[in-house]
Amino acid sequence: MKLITRADLGWPASAAPSQLTAKGVKVHYEGTHVSPALLDDHDLCIKEWKAIRAAHLANKKEGYSDVAYNYAACPHGFLLEGRGLRRRTGANGNQPLNIAHYAIVGLVGSEGLTEPTDAMLSAIRDGIDLLRKHGAGSEIKGHRDGYATTCPGTLLYDWVKKGAPRPSGQDGQDDTDPPPAGGGTTYEPPAFPTGLRPNSKSPSARGLQKVMKKLGFLAASVPYADNYGPQTQEAVARFHNKYTQFRALGIKHDTAIGPRGWAFAHTKAYGGK
Repeated sequence: MKLITRADLGWPASAAPSQLTAKGVKVHYEGTHVSPALLDDHDLCIKEWKAIRAAHLANKKEGYSDVAYNYAACPHGFLLEGRGLRRRTGANGNQPLNIAHYAIVGLVGSEGLTEPTDAMLSAIRDGIDLLRKHGAGSEIKGHRDGYATTCPGTLLYDWVKKGAPRPSGQDGQDDTDPPPAGGGTTYEPPAFPTGLRPNSKSPSARGLQKVMKKLGFLAASVPYADNYGPQTQEAVARFHNKYTQFRALGIKHDTAIGPRGWAFAHTKAYGGK
C-alpha cells in the first residue's frame, strides 16, 4: 500500500466526528470533469485532492468539517488520506447514510479522465482493507446504492458490483507479479523482447500492457492483447512524458518502448517485491 497521510499533505488532524464502526465502505467518483493530465503527473493528483478539500471546506451550505471522504485513490496507485480511520464521512448523501458506510473516492470523473487504472482500483481496495481492519464491516457499495446519483459512474460501479476485486489479468491472464529473474534477491527485469514495436503483434505486448497498468499509465478496462495497438502506444507515450530520459531524442510523443525504458518500467513496477 502506498499511503500519503494528512501529515504528508500538510493537513492538521481531521475535525470530522468520530465513528468507530460502519457497515462497510461506499465507493465514489468526482462526478465532474477530471483532467487526463493526472495520468502523467502525480503532483497533479495531490493538487486535485487538496482542491477537493478546499472546495468542501468553502461549502458553507453543507458545513463540511473536512474533506468529505475518508480516503481518495489516484491513477498512480496512491491512497490519499482524507478524514481517515474511524471518522464519519460526509460524502454519502445524508447523516443516516454517512453513519452506515465510510467513503473512498477514485480521482476519475464523468468527463475527461473517466477510466480507473488498475493502480487506482488497487488503491481503492487498499483503502477498503485498511478500513476493514479498523471498524468497517464487509459491505462494499456504490454511492448510488440508497441515494439518487450516478456516482460512482458506470466503470467503477460495475467493478463494485463484482465485489471490488483486486485487478487481475483479463482474458485469463494471471496478475501475479513476475519473480526476479533467476530467483535471486536482486530484481532483474526480463530481457527486452525482439520485435516489440508499435502496430505489431507479439505476446510480449501483454507484458508491456501489464506493467503500464501497474504503473498507472494504462486504464484497467483495456483488455490484454498481443497487439501493440493505439491504447498501448498512448500508455507508453504517457510513461515517456513522465520519464523523459527514456524518450527518443527529438520525439515529443514517443509511443515506442525501448530496452532502457522496458527495464526501468519493470524494475519500477516489480523491483520492490
